[in-house]
Amino acid sequence: MSTDIRIKKGLDIKLKGEAEQTTTNAVASNVYTLLPVDFHGITPKLVAKVGTKVKAGETVFYNKENETMKFVSPVSGEVKEIVRGEKRKIMAIKITADKEQTYLENPTVAVDSADADSIKAALLSSGCWPFVRQRPYDVIANPDVAPKAIFVSAYASAPLAANYDYVLAGKEAELQAAVTALGKLTEGAVHVSVGKSSNSPLAGLNGISLHKVSGPHPSGNVGTQIAHIDPVNKGEVVWTVTPQDLVIIGELLLTGKFNAERVVAVVGSVVKTPKYYKTKIGAEVSTFVYDAGVDSGNFRIISGNVLTGRKVNPDGFLGYYNNTVSLLPEGDDYDLFGWTKPVFNKVSITRALTFSWLNKNKVYDLDTNTNGEHRAFVLTGKYEEVFPLDIFPMQILKACMYNDLDEMEALGMYEVAPEDFALTEFVCVSKQPHQEIIRKGLDLMLKEIG
Repeated sequence: MSTDIRIKKGLDIKLKGEAEQTTTNAVASNVYTLLPVDFHGITPKLVAKVGTKVKAGETVFYNKENETMKFVSPVSGEVKEIVRGEKRKIMAIKITADKEQTYLENPTVAVDSADADSIKAALLSSGCWPFVRQRPYDVIANPDVAPKAIFVSAYASAPLAANYDYVLAGKEAELQAAVTALGKLTEGAVHVSVGKSSNSPLAGLNGISLHKVSGPHPSGNVGTQIAHIDPVNKGEVVWTVTPQDLVIIGELLLTGKFNAERVVAVVGSVVKTPKYYKTKIGAEVSTFVYDAGVDSGNFRIISGNVLTGRKVNPDGFLGYYNNTVSLLPEGDDYDLFGWTKPVFNKVSITRALTFSWLNKNKVYDLDTNTNGEHRAFVLTGKYEEVFPLDIFPMQILKACMYNDLDEMEALGMYEVAPEDFALTEFVCVSKQPHQEIIRKGLDLMLKEIG
């Protein structure tokens, strides 16, 4: 039995360059990279040094604050370089891959009969624990604090996001193993959300509480679903896992092999043949981006979707949690008299100098131009139109900016993550970095309260 979640507030941004449902094997990357920036709040302690030979699934570093939390290599090979920043901060660990891959053999787990402690130990020792994230604070879950529930969103509503129904096809066994195992780590339910009209492999799993979601973005955000199903209150913790990470967890439990495979959607208006590529976590984006064909010109590569992803260079690497690589025209040109003339090719939720409201199904070719400069907050009431949570977005942003912990707590900071403010940032006429503001606020709360 399923329950329906219908989201009314939000905004669907329809962009050119959606991926066709065909998958190609990406060229094997010579170098794979782990970026500690992907693991927010983690202080890495290296195990592998330059020149160390590692197998796929072998520990590269662990969390200094919790030594049981390990981070493993996505491939077998040799540690080529440790990139350091200021004060010798570790910025990247680069691994030169072997031509023939070898895997560390972890013990398999009989998930139906295993207890919670053995499952948790297996996930920690194998390097799968970083796939489990928590609310509040939107960080890797604390294994010592049991969650009241676990949430999985298999409905991707972000612009040009990878289609989970397609990339998860044929992975039912791995998904079931992962869901069964995670269900033993909570006294609550494992909540799985799918699109209302989707054919998701997750919908037929046992041991889940199924929800069918409809409505504009951010209906697919796990934070939106948590708020409608079982909101996070002070003192409570929930865990979240993405569907493709469930596959990696399930395969590890069934076979003992840490298989860091990713099916990545290469999308965007500058891509000639947007489609899916089979690659691995940490691969060089150039190994699949240019195979898809890129129009000449100035463009930006984003690891992730266009609203929440991170800009990477052509020689950059796929983020640990990303299954989309977006390419957009770089909007660094000057539009003469841009604000004084009618606008036909830009998205707006107002009717001022734009005609996007005349054709709601129009598909746009947008660039990265912010169409304005940073300024003080302007009260327009537009944040609330695209923000479906029962929270005052303007007030919570300001509370984060002046570091008022009591006000942040009272306004619902325990429920939110930076991605929940991606749309308010998109429609912000003040060009404020909403996601960055929320991230800094969460960091402060974690330091002072958590």
